[in-house]
Amino acid sequence: MQWETVIGLEVHVQLATRSKIFSGASTAFGAEPNTQACAVDLGLPGVLPVLNEQAVAMAVQFGLAIHAEIPEVSVFDRKNYFYPDLPKGYQTSQMYHPIVGPGEVEITLEDGSTRRIRVHHAHLEEDAGKSLHESFSDGMGHAMTGIDLNRAGTPLLEIVSEPDMRSAKEAAAYLKAIHSIVTYLGISDGNMAEGSMRCDVNVSVRPRGQETFGTRAEIKNVNSFRFVERAIEFEVERQIELIEDGGEVVQETRLYDPERDETRSMRTKEEANDYRYFPCPDLLPVVLDDAYVDHLREALPELPADKRARFQDELGLSAYDAGVLAASREMAEYFEVVKDTCGDAKQAANWVQGELAGALNREGLAIGDSPVSARQLGELIARVMDDTINGKAAKQVFQALWNGQGESADEVIEAKGLKQVTDTGAIEAMIDQVIADSPAQVAQYRDAEPEKRGKMIGYFVGQVMKASRGTANPQQVNALLKEKLDALC
Repeated sequence: MQWETVIGLEVHVQLATRSKIFSGASTAFGAEPNTQACAVDLGLPGVLPVLNEQAVAMAVQFGLAIHAEIPEVSVFDRKNYFYPDLPKGYQTSQMYHPIVGPGEVEITLEDGSTRRIRVHHAHLEEDAGKSLHESFSDGMGHAMTGIDLNRAGTPLLEIVSEPDMRSAKEAAAYLKAIHSIVTYLGISDGNMAEGSMRCDVNVSVRPRGQETFGTRAEIKNVNSFRFVERAIEFEVERQIELIEDGGEVVQETRLYDPERDETRSMRTKEEANDYRYFPCPDLLPVVLDDAYVDHLREALPELPADKRARFQDELGLSAYDAGVLAASREMAEYFEVVKDTCGDAKQAANWVQGELAGALNREGLAIGDSPVSARQLGELIARVMDDTINGKAAKQVFQALWNGQGESADEVIEAKGLKQVTDTGAIEAMIDQVIADSPAQVAQYRDAEPEKRGKMIGYFVGQVMKASRGTANPQQVNALLKEKLDALC
């Protein structure tokens, strides 16, 4: 039987506000446990929440970026459940009237094709605290759980897709697209390692051609693009094997264990009515007028899809290059400075995706932490393009800049004597000396069939480049060598 996978994602994005969604407590990452939870976050008697206006603006910006409907009125609800890291016994969220309505996100797949994934809605809510199950005991060998409430009340935007994805790679591409949008907007740093972005993955399978959905399992709190793919692949295989062996998929919540590369059951999946949602009596409805929404729309930056299109249409880059360079706002901005400095978009793209990306990967650095600035790289490329240095020397200059051995490409070129020799007389003198020192190789060249001489010239080129310490212009060396050697035949 041919099976079809059905996937929907619920992406939780921590908004980049300095204070929490309903209190003035800090949202800074890495503080000592329970030092950033105030009376409002703890739900102490007599306190009332006050909505963070910046969180509202960020949510609306996201909605505009995905061409979503922005309702005039949105309402906060209480989602009731008990858990030790939820001090109020409920989470303030939005169920019936979310701040962002239906929209869509364009994803780009590995083959360059694109698809549009529908977004059902996005809503604002507060985060819960964090339970820490390791390294705690009562001193008598009994395990304990620590509760850190620093995250309690941190503003989240939960983005709920329609079940439009049909493979693990599509799901990962969708998550990357969301990450790209929120970081371009500046509404989140998207740092998945710190919990700024994570997602719940809903997965089911059905016979190909069947209209009704299969029973879904929800995999909670997956925090990397790679883990999303691996979790889905495992879960799809598990469900298919279960059904084909005569079993049934149970609607449940599961977790993904990256060390074992498997999903495991946590609990049966709750339905909305299990949470007893009702409108929050402490918060008024949020009313957005057209002028407010239009003001936020006008302030939107150039978004990833628009930037990709511009890179292709105006700069002549391939769809692949444009997609890679536009995926991250920092990458795109770096590339554009390099391009403006050297004056050639294709050369800039090649260096940013080649030499620079390789160095960043080896060192485990983000592009924002690159030791080589965009202007330095652009100046280096310009020196290659005007034949000041050749490609081999350019790599030496790049490494020197990377290691902090110069302020500019020109400084490194001068200090290391890497300026390319283009003087014909000087190159001819080196060629004449190499030919004089290589009688056996010259004889072999002279006796060889004409069609085989092309490969044999490499020896002489290597000797000339060695004599020039790599500074001779390779094109001139090749042309002059061929001319002189052929004259001896």
